[in-house]
Amino acid sequence: MTKEWTRAVLSHPAFTGISRTHLGGLIEELAGPWVAQCESARQERRGGKRKQRPGAGPKHDLVFTDRVLVTLVHLRHQLPHAALAELYGLERSTVTRAIGKSRPLLAARGFAVPDRNGVRLRTLADVFAFAAAEDVTLRIDGTETQVRRPQAHRAGRRAFISGKKKQNTCKTTTISDSQGRTLWSGASRPGRMHDQTAVRTEGIAEQFRLHPGVMAEVDEGYRGLANEFPDQISAPPRKPKQDAPLGEQYAWREMRRRQSSRRICVEHANAEHKQWRPLQRYTGRREHFAQTYRAIAGLVSDRASRRGTRRLASTELVLAPQPPDHPSAKPPGQRTPNSFAHDPVREMRMPT
Repeated sequence: MTKEWTRAVLSHPAFTGISRTHLGGLIEELAGPWVAQCESARQERRGGKRKQRPGAGPKHDLVFTDRVLVTLVHLRHQLPHAALAELYGLERSTVTRAIGKSRPLLAARGFAVPDRNGVRLRTLADVFAFAAAEDVTLRIDGTETQVRRPQAHRAGRRAFISGKKKQNTCKTTTISDSQGRTLWSGASRPGRMHDQTAVRTEGIAEQFRLHPGVMAEVDEGYRGLANEFPDQISAPPRKPKQDAPLGEQYAWREMRRRQSSRRICVEHANAEHKQWRPLQRYTGRREHFAQTYRAIAGLVSDRASRRGTRRLASTELVLAPQPPDHPSAKPPGQRTPNSFAHDPVREMRMPT
């Protein structure tokens, strides 16, 4: 099996999860950072400037295109490194090093901005500045991914046990817009840490203070954040007491349903991330989970940003006033000769 044949097969969207056009643009985008990374590593090993002409010395067993391919296939399907190495006829350690150097480049790309080609959001400050400039209401939510259980008698072993899932998980915070397009994903932490704690430690609350015009929709897990910023953050309404009037309970259900319908798009963004195998159940090293999640979320945001922004029309219909001579402008209570034929109430009352 030749490397050219393997490259042609693995470049199919079924293996990489992205189109060939997207793949070509991705390789072109990452080529510069990869060359700079290699030159920096070489200069650090040499301890000085280059002594040979560019291109001299041993060649890589995997060229840069193949490095990106094996990384994408591993992120999409979580194939073992040994299986990818067998396809290329190389040692497993070669594929492991290639993925270990390519994954940080994908994670550092940031997230695509809808309707803004070439602009990417890399930090929380970028996201809130974008939301303030474009008047975008953010949707914030956390998601959990099952990870491998730490070894017995290891310090911090219980930190990954989720009280909700009853499993060893890692949590990640996701921010999207009103159409479920990922704007940012990060703040990865062990599964035992509450979402509210991640908000405090990652500086999300501070960004709301710096941008008082930014609005957000959250779920019940961010109740404390909504209490601190009641004019900016919308959380589900509190449930009334059991002895509350029936009308108040119905009003609470309707308000909760409406708030949920506005917030549900961030759940759709998390569902797009979970289509990639490592985020369904992560079997790699936990120290690489944050990079893996950001790399996948960045690729998903590229595809989601290509979805055009929908402009929802108003559902309220206002009839324009008609001139007096218009046939439809009749005095109140006056019916046309055939109006009784379309009156369902009169038809029910007419004798058979």
